Amino acid sequence: MKRTKIVSVLKSTDFGATVTVKGWVRTHRSSKAVDFIALNDGSTINNVQVVVDPSKFDENLLKQITTGSCISATGTLVESQGAGQSVEIQCESLELYGACGNDYPMQKKGQSFEFMRQHAHMRLRTNTFGAVMRIRHNMAIAIHQYFHEHGFFYFHTPIITASDCEGAGNMFQVTTKNLYDLKKDEEGKIIYDDDFFGQQTSLTVSGQLEGELGATALGAIYTFGPTFRAENSNTPRHLAEFWMIEPEVAFLDQEELMDLEEDFIKYCVRWALDNCKDDLEFLNKMIDKTLIQRLEGVLKDSFVRLPYTKGIEILQEAIKNGKKFEFPCNWGDDLASEHERYLVEEHFKKPVIMTDYPTAIKAFYMKQNAAEGEGSVGYKGCVAPGPTMQGTDVLFPQIGEIIGGSVREESYDKLMAEIDRRQMETDKLWWYLDTRRWGSCPHAGFGLGFERLILFVTGMQNIRDVIPFPRTPKTAEF
Repeated sequence: MKRTKIVSVLKSTDFGATVTVKGWVRTHRSSKAVDFIALNDGSTINNVQVVVDPSKFDENLLKQITTGSCISATGTLVESQGAGQSVEIQCESLELYGACGNDYPMQKKGQSFEFMRQHAHMRLRTNTFGAVMRIRHNMAIAIHQYFHEHGFFYFHTPIITASDCEGAGNMFQVTTKNLYDLKKDEEGKIIYDDDFFGQQTSLTVSGQLEGELGATALGAIYTFGPTFRAENSNTPRHLAEFWMIEPEVAFLDQEELMDLEEDFIKYCVRWALDNCKDDLEFLNKMIDKTLIQRLEGVLKDSFVRLPYTKGIEILQEAIKNGKKFEFPCNWGDDLASEHERYLVEEHFKKPVIMTDYPTAIKAFYMKQNAAEGEGSVGYKGCVAPGPTMQGTDVLFPQIGEIIGGSVREESYDKLMAEIDRRQMETDKLWWYLDTRRWGSCPHAGFGLGFERLILFVTGMQNIRDVIPFPRTPKTAEF
């Protein structure tokens, strides 16, 4: 008989119909008179109860149906007599696909997230990770839907690259060379002439630079793909492999960029509330009891638009009033997550778009603000003590920075001046600089770390728990 997904069975009112469900056993409670099997197939957070008369089935079969086992059950759909469920299945036949012994790691008992990371190949079957992965799917759909509705083109940028987008280093090399017999020049540098690409290549840290090329041809594009950073960071906020969403738009100014950032992220949060109700309610109950309230709070008010210089003043005033931070926060410092979260969670109590950062702490391609004396005029005339650029980073509660964006410098001369000031090599950026030589245009864009969005929407506390198989230092199993 054709299988019916459990999500459909639980919505059905076709009582008396015969249905077949297939899935994995969450629990099996036995007695002489009746057995209750809670079955889940991943289509919903909720289980369907299969009611079994043990006198009609082989005793050895029922003994093998334990937590984690995979079965098929056929029976009659009836109204449930128990609390917390509207329907159940009066079982007529059972088939065991895969038994599960007592050594099954995801037993029905409290398991730590650290324990489950060691069994990432099995943790997906748990309620928590099933909920997180369904929400992750829905957020991916929301992202594609938003950009499609707003006239953006999905643009595929390369994973293998010869350039370092942000000059940050820490990239994974891609090579076919024999690592035990590397040819080197007189200076001891590796010769890549005989490598597959004929030059040193790495896994990309960002698709932005190529995305800018797309925007200068198609007007508005977005990328959505994996990116890689070889940072030895064992923190709850870092992965070596993660997914990025990076829109780039021609003829967009700073104000319009902030409008796009706010509208986009509100759309995603609204989509989660509208389409992931059961999973969010489960996570709100089991993981973070303020989750739904926090998500709804994002939709209520406009985001604060705060110049970096003003933000530093607020942080320094907080320090004067007794607030203690681990890291310094003087003008020119790159703000730490604790500073960002203070502004969002304690001072404004709403998301913040921080603008006009000091040029020295941001990437070379960002557009500088007009100078005034020794300083720089930033967003809404906020005068800074040094040069600033048109950055627009979105700061969120629980997360800190969730979006990093800016207006890009469209002037070839100004861009080259900044590259020279930073003493950057340009031999691998010639193609990028060509966009400023031939038909340059004003443009802007941002990058959103997909896993950070999922962290916020699910209430999970560690980024390793919102991606199916995390890649972190010393961890590449599964």
